[in-house]
Amino acid sequence: MTYQIEISSVAKAEADKAFQWLCQVAPIETARNWYQELLKTIESLSEMPRRCPLARENNYFSKEIRQLLYGRGRNSYRIIFTIVESQEVSIVRILHIRHVAQQTIGESQDETDSGKG
Repeated sequence: MTYQIEISSVAKAEADKAFQWLCQVAPIETARNWYQELLKTIESLSEMPRRCPLARENNYFSKEIRQLLYGRGRNSYRIIFTIVESQEVSIVRILHIRHVAQQTIGESQDETDSGKG
């Protein structure tokens, strides 16, 4: 089964922001390659998206939330998505593209702080 890919406006904005930041700290060719590979990675979700684990945000939402990691080490990003299936079409909806160090979506700052100490 092949899934259609839909990228939310929020995810597009997050990817663009990451690209702009990379343009400031690396050669433009590096930033372009990063962005092209990000798009290829997202497109890979058109086949077997359930191969990806549940995201840490999964408990905060009523729909199943999954993630695909992109990049390596400190330069890793999480492609956060949900799968929408119907008889007519099956869609992978990209919700967010976030750096791995960013706060968990749905988690309040108080919850984050309570784990420190």
